[in-house]
Amino acid sequence: MTEAVLSTHVTPKKAVRRASRKLGTTGAVVGIVVALIVLWQLAVSAGWINGKLLGSPSGVYEAAVIGLTQGTLVSDTWVTLYETLAGLAIGSGLGIGLGLLLWFLPAVSGVAEGLSVILNSIPKIALGPLIVIWFGSDASSKIWLAGISTFAVAMISSCAAAREVDKDLLNLFHSFKARPSMIFTKLIVPSALPWIFSTLRVNIGFALIGAVVGEYIASQAGLGHAVFVAGSLFDLNTVWLGIIVLTLMASVLSWIVQLAEAKIISWKKK
Repeated sequence: MTEAVLSTHVTPKKAVRRASRKLGTTGAVVGIVVALIVLWQLAVSAGWINGKLLGSPSGVYEAAVIGLTQGTLVSDTWVTLYETLAGLAIGSGLGIGLGLLLWFLPAVSGVAEGLSVILNSIPKIALGPLIVIWFGSDASSKIWLAGISTFAVAMISSCAAAREVDKDLLNLFHSFKARPSMIFTKLIVPSALPWIFSTLRVNIGFALIGAVVGEYIASQAGLGHAVFVAGSLFDLNTVWLGIIVLTLMASVLSWIVQLAEAKIISWKKK
């Protein structure tokens, strides 16, 4: 009875302290970013730095207003977001699925993981021209490039997750004469979920890089295309705008994955 009462009092306090720490960290990050933006604008206004060479917050704001008014910012953002999500889903989905299924074939798993390491070591920007030639300059080439950028990481992580499963739990399943299919669905997959979500957070950046690299090489739309054209015209404010939008996109997608992780594997905190 006493332990139950203590737990009901301690847990809310811990939750409040945890929320306060998160709020304090977020506030500190926001404060630092705002301070840097203000200093940047003051330095440009005072002539300490060349606004034409480095851009300025006011110039970025004007570029954002123009992009929103003309609709190009929204359309380019949507194109890049679509390519990133499609590539992330295809590459990570295939990599995770194949990596976990290789648990049934331990002899093949090591070879497949080694090949994945080799594939992951290839600079994806070097594959860009080949992908564009094979699949054309439309969105499909960017999706394939984003998918290839995420496949190897997902497969390596999934193979490791299946291999590093708790041996005591595995022996317990074997002691009850559990079928391999039951072990896979009841132990391997649930144990691999934290690895899978960590891989998805990492692969958001890889998928975004793949999509943007493809847009750099050959594209008529997307944030990568907009940044490339703006850089060619020395329009650094639009370049900064593209970088900011890409950063926000990656941050929001990562936050969504973290939210899904907290909902799906709530037992992780416990």
